[in-house]
Amino acid sequence: MSASPSASASSRHIWPLAVVVVVGSIMSILDTTIVNVALQTLSVDLSSPVESVQWVVTGYMLALAAVIPVTGWAARRVGTRRLYLTSLVLFTLGSLLCGFAWSIDSLIAFRVLQGLGGGMLMPTGMIILARAAGPHRIGRVLSVIGVPMVLAPVFGPVIGGLLVEHVGWRWIFFVNLPIGIVAVALAWRLLPAGRAEKAGPLDWLGLALLSTGLPTVTYGLAEAGSGAGFSSPRALVPIAAGILLTAAFVFHSLRARHPLLNVRLYANRAFAAASATTFCLGATLFGAMILLPLYFQIVRGESVVTTGLLLMPQSLGAALAMPFTGRLADRFGGGALALVGVLLTAFATLPLAFMTASTPFALIEGSLLFRGLGIGFAMMPAMSAAYAVLRPEQIADATPQLTVVQRVGGSIGTAVLAVVLGSALGTATGPAGTAAAFSTAYWWAFAISLAAALPATVLLRAERRSRRARSARGSRAAAEAALEAA
Repeated sequence: MSASPSASASSRHIWPLAVVVVVGSIMSILDTTIVNVALQTLSVDLSSPVESVQWVVTGYMLALAAVIPVTGWAARRVGTRRLYLTSLVLFTLGSLLCGFAWSIDSLIAFRVLQGLGGGMLMPTGMIILARAAGPHRIGRVLSVIGVPMVLAPVFGPVIGGLLVEHVGWRWIFFVNLPIGIVAVALAWRLLPAGRAEKAGPLDWLGLALLSTGLPTVTYGLAEAGSGAGFSSPRALVPIAAGILLTAAFVFHSLRARHPLLNVRLYANRAFAAASATTFCLGATLFGAMILLPLYFQIVRGESVVTTGLLLMPQSLGAALAMPFTGRLADRFGGGALALVGVLLTAFATLPLAFMTASTPFALIEGSLLFRGLGIGFAMMPAMSAAYAVLRPEQIADATPQLTVVQRVGGSIGTAVLAVVLGSALGTATGPAGTAAAFSTAYWWAFAISLAAALPATVLLRAERRSRRARSARGSRAAAEAALEAA
C-alpha cells in the first residue's frame, strides 16, 4: 500500500529536521569518544594521574546531565529553535577554550562549559523530531537520531588518534569549530521558527538539588578510586551527601507545582523500565569506553591511531544494527529488541573479562563487534518503547529525563570503572598484572550490562500489556461504530 499524500508530505518535512539534529548531535557525542584515545597523552603532557584525567570525560558528561533537566522548561520558554541555536554556539565556544587549556584544571573547567552547551543539543533535537513524527513513526525517526551515536564512536577514536599523533591533543577540540559553524547555518536555515509557550517558573530548588547531588556522588566515587578507598570519609561523605541531595530532589519534585522533572512519569512501569535499561546501557557503553583505549596503549603498547582503529568494530556493530531497529521496534515493540540487545551486549562483554597481555586481537575485535550489535539493538528501542506509552504532551518532560538517565549512567559508569581500574592497577606488577587489572574492570562492565536484563524484561511485559489494551480499545471502538451504523 502506498503512502498517502499527507503522509509523504509529512515525511518530507521530517527528514530535513533530522539532518539538522544529526549534524548538531554529532559534535556532542563525538566529544564523549574522541578524547578517550588522548587520556594517556593528557596524563603525560599535563602531569596528572589517570584518576584525575578521567574527569576530562566525567566532568563533561556530568555537565551534560546537569543542564539536560532544564531542556523541557527552556524549550517551552524560548522555543526549540532558539534553544538549539544557543546550545550550538555555547558548545562551539567551549570547544575553542578547551583547545587553549593550560592545565588539567583549566581543561576540566572548559570541558564543563562545553558540556553545558552540548547538554541540550540531543534532547532539544529529539523534542523537535518526536513532535513532528508522532507515536507511529517514532521508532523509525529515533533510529535516525541513533546514527550519530554509532558514527561518532566509529570515527571519534580514529580522528582523535590522528590529531593527537600528528598535530597535538588540542586539535581534538579545535576540530569542532568547522562542524559547529555548519550546524549553526543549517539550524538557522532549516529549523521551524517555533513559538515560546507558557512554561511556568523555573524550579530553581530542584535544579540546585539535582545538579549538585549527581556530581557529588560521582566525585565521591572518584575519590575512592584515587587511593582513599570506599571506607575513607573523603569518599563516603560526598557519596552519602549526593544520595541524600538526589533523594531530596525526588521528594521535592513530587510536591512541587512546577517541578524541574516530572518524576511522576515513573509511575508508568514501561517508562520506568525503559529508564532503568537506558541507565545501565549508558553505564556499560560510555563507562567501558575508557578501558580499551588504555589497555591497548598501556598493555599492548599501541599508538593512538592504531588504538582508534582497534576500537572501530564496536561502533561498526552498532551501525549495522541501527538501520533495522527503527522498523522492527515500530512493528514488534521496542521491549523485545531491547531485551535481546541487552543479553547480547552482556555476553559479548564476557570474553573481555578474560583478557591477558597476549589475547589475540581477533578475539577482542570479534567481542567488540557483537557488543556493538547488542548496544545497537537495545539503546534506541528502549527509548522508543518509552515514547510509545506516553501521551504527546508528556514528550517534552520525558525526553530530557531519558537523556539525563543515559548521561548519568555514563558518568557514573565511567567513574566506577575508573575506580575499579585505578585500584587494580595500584597493586599490579608486570604486564600480566596490568592486564589482569583491565580484566577485573571488565567483570564489572559485564555485571552492569547483565543488570539491564531485569528492567528490559519488565519493559517487554509492560509494553505488551499496553499494546493489548490499545488493541482492545480499538476493537471496542470499531464494534460501537458498527452498531451505530446498523
